[in-house]
Amino acid sequence: MKKFLRQSLVVVLFIGFQVHARAHAFLDHAEPKVGSMVTNSPAELKVWFTQNLEPAFSTLEVDDAQGHPVDKKDAHLDEGNKMLFIVSLPPLPPGTYTVVWHAVSVDTHKTQGHFEFTIK
Repeated sequence: MKKFLRQSLVVVLFIGFQVHARAHAFLDHAEPKVGSMVTNSPAELKVWFTQNLEPAFSTLEVDDAQGHPVDKKDAHLDEGNKMLFIVSLPPLPPGTYTVVWHAVSVDTHKTQGHFEFTIK
């Protein structure tokens, strides 16, 4: 009986952890790709997350090598996909750019991160 209770507790804890872990919005992929080198300046940056985002509390910014914002400050969620965050970019010169994001999923869990891409 003790063995059954112990196994049941392990299963319950595992399921509980899985549900909790899925409640956070993590970066899934991006265009330009994380760490990529592109030949042309992209017109926009797209970042997909693993959960729907709360736009009022989520941010997306692209900075140049000196840490100055270079995006058009129009970050928004895609109307048809609340996991897709988009920001427009002006024509950018060759260099390395840092994308900084703060994401709040619709259930209020916060995550943040950054990545780089380079324009040849």
